[in-house]
Amino acid sequence: KEVRAAIFRVAPTNSRVLVTGPAGVGKEVVARIIHGESPRATEPFVAINCATMRPDRLEIELFGAEAGIEGPDLPRHSGVFERAHKGTLFLDEVADMPLETQGKIVRVLQEQTFERVGGASQIQVDVRVIAATSQNLEMQIKEGNFRDDLYYRLNVVPIQVPPLKDRRADIPDLVMHFMVRSARSSGLSARRLGDDAMAALQAHDWPGNVRQLRNVVEWLLIMAPGDDGGIIHADDLPPDLLEAAPKAMRGTAGDEIMG
Repeated sequence: KEVRAAIFRVAPTNSRVLVTGPAGVGKEVVARIIHGESPRATEPFVAINCATMRPDRLEIELFGAEAGIEGPDLPRHSGVFERAHKGTLFLDEVADMPLETQGKIVRVLQEQTFERVGGASQIQVDVRVIAATSQNLEMQIKEGNFRDDLYYRLNVVPIQVPPLKDRRADIPDLVMHFMVRSARSSGLSARRLGDDAMAALQAHDWPGNVRQLRNVVEWLLIMAPGDDGGIIHADDLPPDLLEAAPKAMRGTAGDEIMG
């Protein structure tokens, strides 16, 4: 409830947000909800994972590159800051960003301008930045791996996301969110869950956190048989979840909880 309340308080503002928590707890989901509830909702939401980029590639992905920089015949490349103009930029695993790049991010946040790699002209953007990390940034600052000036610019509104097992009340909303997204991307119709199936999901400990829940919802959309009305019950859950569910939840046809 505290996470949800913080999301809906900060969403209408233009404040930067730093989302922290263990891997897989749904930090990008938080960022997408903030964007979706903000005045920027109709503008781009652009995400980049700093941990998956080579240091020599990260700045090109962030700021773009002029024609010829990436190869003699390659055109100008727009970076994520440019693509997120008027919208929201989500910087995931920001602690993995090289120190030199961190310094350039500080200048962009301060001035809302940057230069493409290989360029000299200033490009002005209007971007809301939401950052996320699974690391302790204060510890990273002490060890000299993260700039304190960048930390204070990103950490305007901190939101700490606990493991899913500690916020089971969020599961119905997350299931609906993932069901709609999965149905849209697959071209299928969203499925409905009975109370018994939802109760079983809420009883599970979710060692893989929100990422695991997202995978289960996608599996249910495609694989779960459901009853004559297409409603998914506890007996239709994947075998590992069914084994973990209390016996009282199995084989009971609950009322619809989604639709």
